[in-house]
Order: sequence, then C-alpha cells, then structure tokens
Amino acid sequence: MEFTPVLHAEWIKIRTLRSLLGSLAAVLLVTTAFSALAVADADGSDPLYSVFFGVSLGQIAAIAFGTTAVSAEFRGGALRLTLSAAPDRLRWFAAKAAAIALPVLAVGLLTGLATLLVGKSVLGASGPAWGEGLRGAVGCALQLTLMALFAAGLAAVLRSGVATLSVLIPFLLIVSFVIGDLSGGVADFLPDRAGQVALHSTWDGALGPWTGLAVTALWSVAALLAGAWSLRRRDA
Repeated sequence: MEFTPVLHAEWIKIRTLRSLLGSLAAVLLVTTAFSALAVADADGSDPLYSVFFGVSLGQIAAIAFGTTAVSAEFRGGALRLTLSAAPDRLRWFAAKAAAIALPVLAVGLLTGLATLLVGKSVLGASGPAWGEGLRGAVGCALQLTLMALFAAGLAAVLRSGVATLSVLIPFLLIVSFVIGDLSGGVADFLPDRAGQVALHSTWDGALGPWTGLAVTALWSVAALLAGAWSLRRRDA
C-alpha cells in the first residue's frame, strides 16, 4: 500500500478516537490557561517566558496524545490487523508519526498565537515585541510537536501507554520543576528543557532558540528510530 492511503487511514483513527481529540483540546486549554495565570503574576524579568509558561504543562497533554495514538495499536491485536492492511512496518510507522505530528503542529500554532495574544493583552507595553512573540509562538508549536513524537517513539518501544506515561510524566515534572532552574548544565540538553529555550527572551546556557529545538528534535528522532527498530524486530 502506498504512503498516502496509509496516512489517511491513520488520520481516520485519530479523528475518531475521543481520547485523542481530548488530548489535543487539552494542549490548547492547559497551555493557554497556565500561561494566562503566569502573565497575571509576572515579575517582568522575562516577559516572553511568562507569556509561554504554560507550554511546560501543555506538553504533558501533547505527550499523552502521542503515547495514546501509538499504544492503542498494541491493545486487542489491533496492530496485527493494521499490518495485514499495511504490511510494510516502516511505512506504517512513518504514516503514524506524520498523523501524530500534523494535528499537534496545527494545534500548537493555534495555541502559540492564542497564548501570545492573551499575554500581549495583559502585559501591554511591557510584553515581548511582536517579532520575539511570534518566534515564541513557532517555538511553542515545534516543542509540542517534538514532544508528542518523542512520546510516540517511546510508546512503540515500551508497547504500553501506562508504562510510557509512567516514565515520561514524572521525568518531565522532576526536570521542569526541580532541576529546571539550573541552566548551563546537563539539564539544558534534556528534551523538554532544550526546546523551551526558544520561549525565553534571554538564556545563559549554551543553547540558543533554534539549537535548543534542534536538540529536542534529535531526542525525538532517536526515539522514533528506536520505535521503528522495535517494530521490525518484535512480533506484532
């Protein structure tokens, strides 16, 4: 089967599962809500990060989306049925990754713009400049998309949504809220931290806005390659 019909089939799965649609809605709502709360209590030290503070929590919803989209295939023999229609496992997994990335990217862009508008309306003249704010909105969308793909790759390795979320959510919460205030160290190169450099007006670490996103992209590619390897080596 060609790639396009496989992608179409995967998109049908995503848009017909309420849990996945709920995760996409949560990306928008959680990010915007927590960003609005952060802006209302901003101290003015980094207005851009205050505007996009909610991304650190919204990415948990993006992770849940990527995890659920893949782990659903390992319940009730669904993967065997899928591979009977699309026997090329790598092509199917590429279509699955694309079907995950595209809606998260679209929702991420909408989330970034909505969050920017809310932040600008609250902060007014003390808020970030439009150019910087648009960079943050794009960074928001890319970070959410990359984290969803990172979770999708790990879910393909672990073959369990519960196991994947049990690893990733505590990891994100510990890194973001315990180690996260330390810049210039190993923590800056972890996937959730590196991509968020694009959401800061200034950063003292070794990474810049785009190099930070590149580091997160490398984590996501590594997870997807591990997931593809697992799919090829293990039985459905």
